[in-house]
Amino acid sequence: MAHVLSTGFEVMESNNPNGSPKIKGYNIINGNLSLATDGSTFISTNPAILADEIGEFPLSTKEDVHAALNAAKEAFPKWASTPAPTRGQIIGNMGRLLMDHKEELVRLQAREIGKTLKECGGEVQEAIDTCLFFQSEGRRLYGQTVNSELPDKELFTYRRPLGVCGIINACNFPSAVPFWKMIPAIMCGNTCVWKSPQDSPLLSFALARLMHEAGLPNGVINLIHGKGSGAGQHLVDAVDLGMVDKISFTGSTAVGKMIGEVCGRNLVSASLELGGKNPLVIMPSANLENAVEGAYWAGFGTAGQRCTSLGNLIIHEDIYDEFLELFMAKVKSTTIGNSMHYDGVLYGSMLSEKYATDFLKGIEMCEASGATKIWGNGRITKDNQPENFLGDASEGVFMWPHVFVDVTEDMECFHEEIFGPAVTIVKARDFEHGLHLANASPYGLSSAIYTNDRLEAYRYKTGIKAGMTGINNSTTGAEAHLPFGGVKGSGNGTRESGIWVIEAYSYWHAVNDELSGKLQLAQMDVDEIEINEIEVDYGFLA
Repeated sequence: MAHVLSTGFEVMESNNPNGSPKIKGYNIINGNLSLATDGSTFISTNPAILADEIGEFPLSTKEDVHAALNAAKEAFPKWASTPAPTRGQIIGNMGRLLMDHKEELVRLQAREIGKTLKECGGEVQEAIDTCLFFQSEGRRLYGQTVNSELPDKELFTYRRPLGVCGIINACNFPSAVPFWKMIPAIMCGNTCVWKSPQDSPLLSFALARLMHEAGLPNGVINLIHGKGSGAGQHLVDAVDLGMVDKISFTGSTAVGKMIGEVCGRNLVSASLELGGKNPLVIMPSANLENAVEGAYWAGFGTAGQRCTSLGNLIIHEDIYDEFLELFMAKVKSTTIGNSMHYDGVLYGSMLSEKYATDFLKGIEMCEASGATKIWGNGRITKDNQPENFLGDASEGVFMWPHVFVDVTEDMECFHEEIFGPAVTIVKARDFEHGLHLANASPYGLSSAIYTNDRLEAYRYKTGIKAGMTGINNSTTGAEAHLPFGGVKGSGNGTRESGIWVIEAYSYWHAVNDELSGKLQLAQMDVDEIEINEIEVDYGFLA
């Protein structure tokens, strides 16, 4: 398969600004580049420069999705029987190729979804770290030996792959998250059909081709492009047809529940990593400068477009005014713009026009709830821009940072996720009230507390209902060897990353090896052990 980064792209004619290339993209099914069976396509655009058309990609049909699933099914037996250390070596090759082409991938991702170069660099590094971590897991895909209660019998357990995995991820982390899913999946011996995010198909195309360059056999990972309501829905519908053995989904809670229902009625495993309304509590003992920095980044890094972004900022009433003054000084100084053209920006554009539209609806919901807006004015335009906006606002889709105060537990905006640069601020009477507020939303993904009282830190981490907690750190951040995921409305208990994710992509197989040459039945043919009564002299207690 041809190299895809510096060379290997099929460039189309375009009128893109600055002569930037427009790429012809393809599905990858059984190692072959293919278009949609009906020839339909869609265009991926740069959200920071809407006139910049990044590429044209297949709008995959049901037939395309089924072809990819059939290719994955056909490839499964041979891949599952490939020794795990060999699978690990191919994954290691992927990590080294990502390192070799990191700068190109970072710039491609920044152009396609508008995230800053620095954040894209951290995300591609996460994909690299995931590969290097799981390379060695190929030599540690351990089973166990278990002692039998009968003589001349051996018991063993093995990890076995599930089969064909459907992979669906959002576009806000278009390199890290699919690697979180597919690397452990193929490490365990599964094959995959990956439905790329509609807003980052070119990056997905580049990553899939690098995977094949690393030595991945055809059919092990198949890439299909299209909309969630099209190719994504066809992939989920295939569960009912018995074509899918696992779905791994990152996205909204509403869609996750639908996928969970389909998988549940078919007894198919589902990994659901969903939304959040992540709380961050500020206590009087906290280092306020550090706490302001953490809350500011949690709320506005990535333009608030993380599932782990700060939702409810919960401030103890004794320090409320002081903290809010420091926090708002940071917010008002926020530098926004296209990081491919300007240095020092905190965040760039929204991920796409769709995400911008949904975010503005979230702002309307906050205002309708009765919260008081103290900063923010919707979409940035030439005539409506904050002081530190850099560039021409008419080129892309950028948003003000928004802050709402006077938020109470009975408001809709307290409970609902707002996917974008907005923070809702709540006042807490004391620690117990702060912990109650932190647990009061329907979500339970990430959480944090700033305190220098060790008892408060302990009580928070043991009392919070969340999959992840930061102590004197923000709600964001993950490492390749830690479990990632939530509870309540944030997920179904499965985890991404680390050794724990292997549980999501394998099942335990128990083997009973009878060596005695005769039938021995556990619990039935076990010799009873005679228990002798022993007289005990308790006189020493007198």
